[in-house]
Amino acid sequence: MTQMAQSRSASLAEAMTNVVVGFLVAIAAQQLIFPVFGIATTLAEDGAIAAVFTGASLVRSYAIRRLFIQIETCRASYEELRLQSLQRRLAAGGKPGGRRP
Repeated sequence: MTQMAQSRSASLAEAMTNVVVGFLVAIAAQQLIFPVFGIATTLAEDGAIAAVFTGASLVRSYAIRRLFIQIETCRASYEELRLQSLQRRLAAGGKPGGRRP
């Protein structure tokens, strides 16, 4: 079964939802965790801190996504080259797994 690629608008909606939920979770976590360590912050300060970490998370996520796309592209190119080489050997009457002397 072939899986359809996600549309750009669906990808954007997913990314925006992920950012908003992450931001809200960060604020809630800070409100709960900071007092345990004796760190007193206002909601505005928690929002600013969460915004910085959300920005860092966005950059990290984007970089990792692009890295995986690059890896997949290289892998697909390598597989295509291997297939072309196999087809040439078969067309020349060679064995598929055989090595040339």
